[in-house]
Amino acid sequence: MAPDELLTLALSRPHDAITGAQRLLATEPSPWAASIAHQAYGIGLRQLGDIDAAIRELRLAVRLGEQSGDQQRELDASATLGATLGRAGQGKQGLAFLDRAVAGSTGAFAGRVLIRRADILLVLGRHEEALEDLRNAVSRLRNANDLVWEARSRNYRGFVYLTLGRTRQADADFVVAERLYAEAGQAFEFAEVRQNRGLVAFAQGNLPLALEYLGGAGDRFEALGVAWPDLAIDRCGVLLAAGLISEAQEEAARAVAQMEKDGGQPTKKAELLFAAAKVALVAADPVTARERAEEARRLFSAQRRPWWSARATMVQLEARYQAGEGGPQLLRRVTETATRLDQLGAAEAPAAHLLAGRLALAEGRGVTADRQLEQAAKSNRGAPPLARALSLLGKALRSEARGDISGMLAACSRGLDVLDEHRLMMGATELRARATAHGAELARLALRDAVRRTDPERLLICSERWRATAFAAEATGAPGDTQLDADLAALREIVRRAERLSLDSPATVALERDRRRLEQAIRSRTLEARGAGPATRTEFNLDQLVTELGDTTLVELVEVDDVLSAIVVRDGRIRLHEVGPLSDASFEVERARFRLRWLARGRPLTGPGLDVIGERLSAAVLGDAAADLGDGPVVVVPPGRLQALPWQLLPPLADRAVSIAPSSAMWMRARRLQPPAERKVALVLGPGLTAGYSEIPLLAERYPAATVLSGGAATADAVLRALDGAWLAHIAAHGTFRSDSPLFSSLQLDDGPLTVYDLERLQRAPYRMVLSSCDSGLAKPVGADELLGLTSSLLPLGAAGILASVVPVSDQAAVPLMTAVHDRLAKGQSLAEALAGARAEGGDDPLAVATAASFVVLGV
Repeated sequence: MAPDELLTLALSRPHDAITGAQRLLATEPSPWAASIAHQAYGIGLRQLGDIDAAIRELRLAVRLGEQSGDQQRELDASATLGATLGRAGQGKQGLAFLDRAVAGSTGAFAGRVLIRRADILLVLGRHEEALEDLRNAVSRLRNANDLVWEARSRNYRGFVYLTLGRTRQADADFVVAERLYAEAGQAFEFAEVRQNRGLVAFAQGNLPLALEYLGGAGDRFEALGVAWPDLAIDRCGVLLAAGLISEAQEEAARAVAQMEKDGGQPTKKAELLFAAAKVALVAADPVTARERAEEARRLFSAQRRPWWSARATMVQLEARYQAGEGGPQLLRRVTETATRLDQLGAAEAPAAHLLAGRLALAEGRGVTADRQLEQAAKSNRGAPPLARALSLLGKALRSEARGDISGMLAACSRGLDVLDEHRLMMGATELRARATAHGAELARLALRDAVRRTDPERLLICSERWRATAFAAEATGAPGDTQLDADLAALREIVRRAERLSLDSPATVALERDRRRLEQAIRSRTLEARGAGPATRTEFNLDQLVTELGDTTLVELVEVDDVLSAIVVRDGRIRLHEVGPLSDASFEVERARFRLRWLARGRPLTGPGLDVIGERLSAAVLGDAAADLGDGPVVVVPPGRLQALPWQLLPPLADRAVSIAPSSAMWMRARRLQPPAERKVALVLGPGLTAGYSEIPLLAERYPAATVLSGGAATADAVLRALDGAWLAHIAAHGTFRSDSPLFSSLQLDDGPLTVYDLERLQRAPYRMVLSSCDSGLAKPVGADELLGLTSSLLPLGAAGILASVVPVSDQAAVPLMTAVHDRLAKGQSLAEALAGARAEGGDDPLAVATAASFVVLGV
């Protein structure tokens, strides 16, 4: 290999470059060739994170370059040393080397040196100076037809454009750089530009595309054997924006631990600590956030990086506020920092002004608050959706402080509209659900005002505006994805094999590792799915709701500041009842669930009976609203924290048809669904249930034309084919709810677990579905007030009604209940009517009562 080829290799394959440099140095080369070898060696070490060793090699390269008598060789090594010193936090010394190299260079060589000086200017936050150097570099290198260095100059320039918010110009440069790197075979730098294109997608609000680019870049870095801290930093930002907070915490912790183990560039260490501080702040861990931010701030200050230092200071101040601090001293510090961030052009400036406004309001300093919130509310139409939503939050808070309620409500509405656009870019249900957290405060402002005014109509409309929005868009099932299908099949096989082994078997450990790997691959692949993009949002129509309810009573439960309110819509009238603390209701729910689980295991009931438990539950969840329900059917729309409630334990609901819905709008949509013309019935019996403990053989006699899958035939593919578009489906199988990862909640089939990811492949869910499986009706609350679980995935896919359990049930006791439900369905009753009738038929036996109360109807 020619000596000058090592320099090209060093940024592409650092391990190979180091090996080549060592071989060259072993031949006792000339000072000129040795200078190149040590320079390549130093670049390779820098790429791998050993910054101190890299600087030693590069100083030696400069000395050898000087000995060679070739000024360009010396200047090239000096430029690399300068860039590396800058990355090591020695910006002043690094710029001295680079200024000298720029002054002594011409033509294309000058373009290469300018890139390295721009890199340090970028690190120091001197963006306009960096941009000027890079414009000059691009021109020189393009004219010289120097592919690799032109690609580098465009990659750097694109990153500066991105930092300045010019996303279109940034992506244009990245696209050219990507093509040039591919032509030149620069694997490392190709991965780096893919990462940068992910940042453009992120800045434009396209989180699925950002995750796709960053995931691809990560795979390429891993293949090269490189742990790249920039990727971890960028992933943390994208994961936070996606609402994937625990994943961002894991990413930050892993990257910090790796940096502490391997060392690395001090500038990157500071940036990584800053990213970890922001993650901790969003995760409501102010102690860690403050510690990480202070450590980062000290490093930034020592490295003379004011842009970064001011941003780290702001995270410190936000952490103090989150920990409960306030007062005039904190207000002064935040105001000063906000002004400094304005001067430095930092994107965090609006958030800083927003915090200053909050602190000023708390101190009763109205003029200061108005001024700071005005700064926060300054809109930038070209900004990412989350930044625009934050500006509108500032405007809403300012309007509220001024007593301009109509202005506040208008700002809240516009902010939620912006976030709707943001969510509709996402194809994954999980991302759409988690992203609603960004609108929680905007929604809460409007809800709080309606409660303060005792305005039930306004409260209902505001509640519906930001409730169950992740599932509001029509879904048509996932398009064919052969890799996803293969991964899901492999996961089923691994779980099935693991169930046959003992827990302490070495094979079990290996299978568990494979399971985690596959689950991560499946989740990552689905998170990268792109949404349909902007669409017209259907406005909630209160008059239509009143008309469609007829003799049905609606109870929509709304939580504002931990106080539960019940909106009751009956006979065209809307009333508001204050119930009490949501925390009290949550406690009673868990107490009731415990009792039902106890009975399902066949244990005798001690202490208060189910009737007493039901009374307590009713008082905590419905309060005075219990006397306002009339005599007809009831639809309940609960907050996410109450979704696992056994509703028919409540005495006011025990003897009537009761259905549960994620929102009033979702209930209306389910009600309007037309059943399929073909009355296709699917009956599924999973493994581990004997005929005496399953209702499937009895139902097969009732539905002679049904597709019956059991005894090894109930495989995932066969079950999905039978479910797709069915008029009625009944699955008797063991169920598992995964609170750690709710979309891996599953029903056990003959070839392994059928997960939510599998169900989302349906083109249309069954019109009616009965899941006589333990915990099949459970879901995990995420985002603002969204739910993730088995049943929540089926409603958007066309299911009008689902019968499922919210606690484990006795298989034997479930058989007569399920057959009684189907008896009533055959008479034309709805699922809710059928369940109510079957419950009454079961008598007063505690196990029968507990089993019936464990099931709920979702939809209609």
